[in-house]
Amino acid sequence: MRFGHRAVPIVLAAVLIDTIGFGIIMPVFPKLLISLGHVDIEQATRIAGWMLVLFSFAQFVSGPVLGNLSDRFGRRPVLLASMLSFGVDYALMAFAPSLAWLFLGRAIAGAAGAVYGPASSVLADVTPPDKRSGVFGLIGAAFGVGFIVGPALGGLLADFGPRAPFVAASLLALGNALVMFLAMPETLAAEHRRPFHLRDAHFIGAFRPLFQAGNAAPLLIAWFIWQLAHMIYPATWSFWATIRFGWDARAIGWSLAFVGLVMAVVQGGLTGRVIARIGEPRALVVGLGCGGAAFLAFFFVTHSWQAYALFLLSALSGFVFPAMNGLLSRMVDASRQGALQGGIGSMNSVAAIISPWLLTQTMAAGAERGYPGAAFLLAALFAFAALGIIVWKVIDRVPRTPVPVV
Repeated sequence: MRFGHRAVPIVLAAVLIDTIGFGIIMPVFPKLLISLGHVDIEQATRIAGWMLVLFSFAQFVSGPVLGNLSDRFGRRPVLLASMLSFGVDYALMAFAPSLAWLFLGRAIAGAAGAVYGPASSVLADVTPPDKRSGVFGLIGAAFGVGFIVGPALGGLLADFGPRAPFVAASLLALGNALVMFLAMPETLAAEHRRPFHLRDAHFIGAFRPLFQAGNAAPLLIAWFIWQLAHMIYPATWSFWATIRFGWDARAIGWSLAFVGLVMAVVQGGLTGRVIARIGEPRALVVGLGCGGAAFLAFFFVTHSWQAYALFLLSALSGFVFPAMNGLLSRMVDASRQGALQGGIGSMNSVAAIISPWLLTQTMAAGAERGYPGAAFLLAALFAFAALGIIVWKVIDRVPRTPVPVV
C-alpha cells in the first residue's frame, strides 16, 4: 500500500474534518429545529427527515457529475470546491433565521457533494487493486475519529447556543480547503483522464462499466439495501435518544463520540486484517450480520448502558463498505474510478432520499404508540435482506480483475 503518498494523509484529514463538521451539529439539531419551527420533538423528527431527503436528492443529481469531472480535471479541484461549498453552507445555517433557510443550506451541501467519493478515488489512484479494501477502511477510521471529536465538541459548544457548532463547522471546512489548496497533490495521471460527457454524468452512466463486469448487480443491490438500513443513525439517533432516554445535547454528543471511537478502532485496526484473512465476501457476511443483529437489539433497549454495549457489536458493520468498495473498484479501470465513486455516491443518495423519510416517519409513528424503537426494527429487516443477497449470490462468485471499458 502506498501510504507514503502525501495525498493519502491530506485526503484522510479532509474526511476527518468533514465528519467533525457533520457530527458537531448533530447534538444541537433537535433543539434548533424545535426553536425555529415552534414544534415538538416528534414533529422535529419528521422535519429532519425531509431535510435529509432534500440533501440526498441534490447529492443524487450532482454525485455522478462531480465524479466524472474528477475523471476529466483531476481529484484536487473537485475536492477543493467541495470543501469551500461546505464551509459556505455551514456559515449559512449558522445564521439561518427560519426553517426555510436551513432547507436551503441542506440543498447547497447536497449539491456540493460529499467528500467520500472523491476521497475514495484518490485512494484508488494510489493503491494497488488488491489492497484497496484495507485502504478504504482508513476512510471509515477517519470517519470514526471525526465522530469522536465532532459530537463531543458539539455537545460542549451547545452551552454557547444551538448555532455555535455551525460556526465551528464552517471554520473547520474553510480551514480544510486552505490546507488542500496549499498542499494537496493531484493523483490522477494525465494519461488516465478522459473527456467529460453529460451522457455519463448520471446514475446509469456512472455504472455502465460495472454492467459489463458480470456479478456486479447483486453487490449493488445489497449495497443499496444496506444503505437503507445504515441511515438509521444519522436520520434518527439524536431524536431517538431524546425520546427514549431523555438525553440532552451533551449526552447525545458523548454517545456519538463513543460510536466514533469504536468505529475508528475497528476500521483502523481490524478491517484490513480481517479482509486480508477471510476475503471481502465473507467480511460482508460478518459486517451485515452484526449490523442487523445490533439494529434488532436496539428495538428492545430500555437502559442507556445497553445502547453503549450494542455499539460494540454494531461497529463490526464497518467491514461492509470497505469490502464492497474494494470489490467494485477492481471491476473498472483507472480512468473510471471517479465515475464509479460518483455513481456509488449517487446510489447512496437514492437510498438516503428514501430511508430518512421512511425511518423518521416510522420512528415518530412508533413513538406516538409507545414503540420508539420501531425504526430500528425496520433497519434490521433491511440489513438481513442485504445479508441474504450476499450469501446467495456473491460469496465466491465475484470476479477479481477489472473489465475493460468498451
